[in-house]
Amino acid sequence: MKLHHFLSSRIALAVGATVLGLAATGAHAQEKFTYMTNWYAQAEHGGFYQAVATGIYKKYGLDVTVKMGGPQVNILQIMGAGQADCIMGSSDLQMMRARDNGLPVVTLAAIFQKDPQVLIAHEDVKSMEDMKGKDIFIAASAQQGYWAWVKSKFGLTDAQTKPYTFNIQPFLANKNAVQQGYLTSEPYAIQKAGAKTNVFLLADQGYPSYATTISCMEKTVADRTKAVSDFVKASAEGWKSYLANPAPGNELIKKDNPNMTDDQLAHSVAKLKEMGIVGSGDAAKGGIGIMTEARMKANYDFLVSQKFIDPAKVDIAKAYRLDFIKDAKVLP
Repeated sequence: MKLHHFLSSRIALAVGATVLGLAATGAHAQEKFTYMTNWYAQAEHGGFYQAVATGIYKKYGLDVTVKMGGPQVNILQIMGAGQADCIMGSSDLQMMRARDNGLPVVTLAAIFQKDPQVLIAHEDVKSMEDMKGKDIFIAASAQQGYWAWVKSKFGLTDAQTKPYTFNIQPFLANKNAVQQGYLTSEPYAIQKAGAKTNVFLLADQGYPSYATTISCMEKTVADRTKAVSDFVKASAEGWKSYLANPAPGNELIKKDNPNMTDDQLAHSVAKLKEMGIVGSGDAAKGGIGIMTEARMKANYDFLVSQKFIDPAKVDIAKAYRLDFIKDAKVLP
């Protein structure tokens, strides 16, 4: 009897120690999750870095690695090869074109309610219509996106375009020039170079595209539904936190991208807030990252009208899902 009691006590102690051990390690090991951005680390990626820096992902049981993209990096290929769980699409249009090319990618959230794409002109240009007859520096990647929209809406032509090489010098040297840019980046560099310009945010001209998406392979969403759902919600919380106090996220951004300056980061965060890139429109009521069927349909119809996607190959109902971000509901 005594032996039995002794053994029972030992077993109870062993079980208790195991339970305590699990509690000490957070009961579950953190689940590894990799998100890949579309460019070098910058304020436009801030909410994802913030969620790492402040432990928001950890709170949801995720061990998240934010991997940097760059100009020579094909993030769609990397995700297709299983080296990233989800990626940051530059736009939902880009993700629908990926489906057209045979990659079963689904978009679950769009952090930027307004695409930060801009056209920058010298100060004599007061409207988009004034760009007729100007030299317009546009990257090849824009031809199957916003440039097609700009042409059809404002009567500009391909004959006006010149290749944009991500260098502001040709614009500064040519008073008859217009160039593409990102709201938070090129206008700041051009301003620092002393040029007086007018900046046209395409979203405020009616361009419907979302940007900075959370896009994943269909298989990942099916196989890791909870992890993906937690990642979407935690990322929205990360963005809310970043816009309130970006310091923790900025430290990680500078670690990944040592060329990033405090000035540029401060300027970018101020612009994101001033122009309502994250918190405007539907996000005010639906939460950060929200998407709507009406806008997704508008973007789909635009791509079909331009023959950029084949409706026989791209089923709009499979190109995105609204349930993940609706369930998150993190108000800005």
